[in-house]
Amino acid sequence: ELAVNVGGSRHVLRSELLARLPDSLLATLLVRPGAARRPAYDDFDPDSGEFFFDRDPRAFDRILDAYHFGEVHMDRSACPMCFKQEMDFWGVGADCLDDCCRFRYSELQEELDEIVQMVETELRDSGTAGAAQRGRCERARVGVWQLMEKPDSSRLARSLALTSFAFIVVSSVVMCLGTIPELQPGPGADGAAGEEHPTIAAIETVCIGWFTVEFALRFFSAPDRVKFMSSPMNVVDLLAVLPYFVVLALTEMGGSVMGLASMQQGVQALRIMRVARVFKLARHSSGLQTLTYALKSSFKELGLLLLYLGVGVYLFSALGYTVEQSHPETLFSSIPHSFWWAIITMTTVGYGDIYPKTELGKINAAVSFLCGLAIALPIHPIINNFVKFYNKQRVLEMAAKHQLELLSVSEQLAGE
Repeated sequence: ELAVNVGGSRHVLRSELLARLPDSLLATLLVRPGAARRPAYDDFDPDSGEFFFDRDPRAFDRILDAYHFGEVHMDRSACPMCFKQEMDFWGVGADCLDDCCRFRYSELQEELDEIVQMVETELRDSGTAGAAQRGRCERARVGVWQLMEKPDSSRLARSLALTSFAFIVVSSVVMCLGTIPELQPGPGADGAAGEEHPTIAAIETVCIGWFTVEFALRFFSAPDRVKFMSSPMNVVDLLAVLPYFVVLALTEMGGSVMGLASMQQGVQALRIMRVARVFKLARHSSGLQTLTYALKSSFKELGLLLLYLGVGVYLFSALGYTVEQSHPETLFSSIPHSFWWAIITMTTVGYGDIYPKTELGKINAAVSFLCGLAIALPIHPIINNFVKFYNKQRVLEMAAKHQLELLSVSEQLAGE
């Protein structure tokens, strides 16, 4: 027998029981000589032959289940990582965890791996590690990158982020104001859409200048320019400024070219692409970025939602078209034409431009409306994913910031 005292809780274990896990710490203590056991325990009473361990007694009670039943269940209130450390100390492998508890541990382990990966990315991108060994140009590049990408790195970086946010808002507002008829100079000489108001055009030019300089600084200071251009947010930044220069180039090509109607339509299409600037706001909002991640992780739920809506639209459109053909003034001219009515009805919008006039058609409309209420069923998992990603994003940001602060302090101490 082996007597152990774990955190004030005494246990007497039979050798036959400990032999079930021969590689565990308790089984090793039973067969080792007394002189070799000392590093494994905190104290030993030679009179009673009792070993003392300053460990968590509640976790030890759960770990004993591995000897009795061959599997371990952790308490719901226990931290999976702390419990895993207890299992490692007692020499009980993770394969003894039951499937339900192993899932909790694996999920948390994945989150911790993401934290480590993000911290490594932050250190690599910020260039803080080993900055003293870099050249002057490299240190300047790292400094510009931190100013443009790390708003929390300094007051100047925070001021630049606020300025960029202000330019995005002003540019979006000016684009909307430019569509007001009173602020438009009038049609051009060829009858096409005229130029923008001079004041609006001037503000637009200033905003584009800021966006261009900002994008150029971020591009040339990026640690990896290929990875930089493959980022969706950076593609949005490029699309926010590219239409302006394309329109400017087409305008300078001369009146003969700009007189073509197709060219005018292309210019207008490029001007419409300026709405991409509003997506630049996502760069300054972790909530919007988290929403994007949540939607990506909810692909199955969104697919189920679209499949349900698509089947319902096809079914109720076909039924509505069929039952409404008996009415001489029917508004359902074809099944594809009825798709609009089915979508508006199932989404509970109800514009009223198309509506049934027969009794069967009204019954079909009522059923489609009630079925449309079930569209909200897959929304709950999407909300749960958003909350999970938002909490994870907060943890990742705090961990990365804490690691950067520790690294900065250590480098300051090393410099002294």
